[in-house]
Amino acid sequence: MSEVKNIPEGWVETTLEAVAEIKYGKDHKHLKDGDIPCLGSGGFMRNVDQILYDKPSVLIPRKGTISNLFFIEQPFWTVDTLFYTKIDESKIIPKYLYFKLKTINLENLNVGSAVPSLTTPVLNQLTIDIPKNITEQQSIAAILTSFDDKIELLQAQNKTLEEMAQTIFTEWFGKYRVDDELPEGWSVGKLGEVIEIYDSKRIPLSKQEREEKKGDYPYYGATSVMDYIDEYIFDGIYLLFAEDGSVIDTNGNPFLQYVWDKFWVNNHAHVLQGKNGFSTEILYVICKKMKVSEMITGAVQLKINQGNLINFEIIIPEKSILDKFNLIIQPIFSKIRANTIEIQTLTKTRDTLLPRLMSGEMRVKM
Repeated sequence: MSEVKNIPEGWVETTLEAVAEIKYGKDHKHLKDGDIPCLGSGGFMRNVDQILYDKPSVLIPRKGTISNLFFIEQPFWTVDTLFYTKIDESKIIPKYLYFKLKTINLENLNVGSAVPSLTTPVLNQLTIDIPKNITEQQSIAAILTSFDDKIELLQAQNKTLEEMAQTIFTEWFGKYRVDDELPEGWSVGKLGEVIEIYDSKRIPLSKQEREEKKGDYPYYGATSVMDYIDEYIFDGIYLLFAEDGSVIDTNGNPFLQYVWDKFWVNNHAHVLQGKNGFSTEILYVICKKMKVSEMITGAVQLKINQGNLINFEIIIPEKSILDKFNLIIQPIFSKIRANTIEIQTLTKTRDTLLPRLMSGEMRVKM
């Protein structure tokens, strides 16, 4: 006997096809630069001069990271790795549809082998339960959107704070190069003189090992948090400097992660702290501006080895100047940490509410 679904009172079961038309993105190479965002399955790609669609839409990856959904309200263009949707707003609120699809594991709909893929026939038959009352949909979407808005505001604050620290650093130290005549008490040295390296403490864990150790402590890879586990190796403020894989961004700078508290790191990121008058925050600001292309080895698997890292030439200012700069940037980074902790709390609360609101387990007052 087939299982009978328990649909909340006032809700209806429908299909994605019944509420939205799934459309293919198009090639962007022939387009000129403009002010219209062009997106692929990985996110923003460039700004172009033409519009593919100009109404609110949920963007669904066709290939690649197929669970990486986007919501956009402004005119846009999508490439052929990213579906867009024409949503029937008489049946469903676009933002509500976005949140609804976020509760569904689209990986389970994968039809690809080497490259994860979704198809329109599979997506069209996807069943969803939604409130018949549009006002209820709007209320649910508004609750979840309020969390997203607060998170985006804090992320923007952190970006501004980091730019402020970089601006102060440039004003104080940026006018000098290693081959310039330096002020009295300043010198040219090696990065290895001002960093402690803790790479020997790193322990990589396989996906299966991490599955057996699920917990609350972040497990970091080269560029981001990969998982959360029940143990930690490090406790304190550190700088993670990408060692291999994705080691350099489009500006030629290294991938860095400013991290603190208790965490675990695999063997794809150097684990650093500042020393000899260089706080970890000063180290972060310096490394953020480093041009690392000449440090990279490997053709297929890019790598910044420890030897090249410690031999990178830097300018070492006079200690009293460093101390004054450190006093200025410490409150900036303290605020960044506080904002990030608040972001994590808001994200956890939103992600707890999301499935309860979207299933009807928690109802909103009308």
